[in-house]
Amino acid sequence: MTAYPVDPRAIIDEQPMTRFQWGVVAIMIGLNALDGFDVLSISFASPGIAAAWGVDRAALGIVLSMELVGMALGSLVLGGAADRFGRRATILGCLVVMATGMFGASSANGIASLCGWRVLTGLGIGGMLAATNAAVAEASSLGRRNLAVVLMAGGYPVGAIIGGAISAQLLRDHDWRSVFQFGGVVTLLLIPLVLWRAPESIAFLAARGRADALTRINRILARMGHQPATALPAAIDKPAGVPLARLFTPALARSTWLLTLAYLAHIMTFYFILKWVPKIVVDMGHAPAAAAGVLVWANVGGAAGSLLLGLLTARVRLVPLTVAAMLASTALVILFGRGQDTIAQLSLVAALAGFCTNAGVVGLYALVARTFPTAVRASATGFVIGIGRGGSALAPALAGLLFAAGYALGSVATLMALGSLIAAAAIAMLGQNVADAAA
Repeated sequence: MTAYPVDPRAIIDEQPMTRFQWGVVAIMIGLNALDGFDVLSISFASPGIAAAWGVDRAALGIVLSMELVGMALGSLVLGGAADRFGRRATILGCLVVMATGMFGASSANGIASLCGWRVLTGLGIGGMLAATNAAVAEASSLGRRNLAVVLMAGGYPVGAIIGGAISAQLLRDHDWRSVFQFGGVVTLLLIPLVLWRAPESIAFLAARGRADALTRINRILARMGHQPATALPAAIDKPAGVPLARLFTPALARSTWLLTLAYLAHIMTFYFILKWVPKIVVDMGHAPAAAAGVLVWANVGGAAGSLLLGLLTARVRLVPLTVAAMLASTALVILFGRGQDTIAQLSLVAALAGFCTNAGVVGLYALVARTFPTAVRASATGFVIGIGRGGSALAPALAGLLFAAGYALGSVATLMALGSLIAAAAIAMLGQNVADAAA
């Protein structure tokens, strides 16, 4: 068999993906599914919290935003950690932080303490998103990279679907604290799975270039079912300073700012739907369990949108595909704001809105993974997500303030839908040639 006296990353890029590599992708899908549930656990619990503590909409909007603040900080800080210490180590650390935050939230006895625990949970989620996006891109062959990243991002609504169904059952028999306790247990159970079947990224090890890098890389290649490399290349694309600084060099600055703007704007629309659906449905006179069911349907649509976008990337260019999803998202969120008469109608519109908003999000993840090189990929993901999520933390709070000020659902939904429209314009400016540069 032939050995490869070249950059071992070429083996991953050029050889067909093995079962082990798809297994790594599956674990990352599971981790993103966990993120999806952990983020939305506060949405599932919010009607019970509001009833138990007498919380009004404006205060509840602030609570709903807290883990987004944590996610912004986690993405910025821990995204850089993934480029410095490794994707795997960062993922494991984030799982510990997330579990601590979830169990802490279940013990909260007031708004202030609950907000603190949600910020901590968000720190772990933000770092996890940056690390898993890079890990999936670097475990996948070049021909399957778009599909793998999109499938990973599609784990988010799957986690919300499964977690939402379980939450609906928990809320029938227990109070809101059980939702966070369930999330904490599942988070802890994923730690041994990552230790067992998710090795460090070969691209990261090669870029680090340590003395034992080749030995570690060949051990991982063997587990993947590939032939070993015989040497590392003499020069690896190491950053000439901190990874974050490279995002603003002439070669990358334009892409960095446009993707950050797109993510910031679109994710505000995305989180308006996901954060406020349960409370809106309850305020229409439906039970909390039924409201959780509507949110589940929004995420069923999101999962379908992720899958369809992933399949279409083999035939349609990623930039126009993402722009189309965002334009449809704008229209459907406005439609959601017009109101519906029955749970079935609410569920259908929520599913369609979830389909388009989530397709836009996973398209952005795929664009980030393709646009930035290995040495700054996690930092780029962390920066885009961090700034975007930091700004998007305003979305639930802003909607809450608008509701409290007397604005009707239709007006609030129309204003919040404009985020997707702004994002579509930013991605159109990015251009397919930029997105394909690192493919």
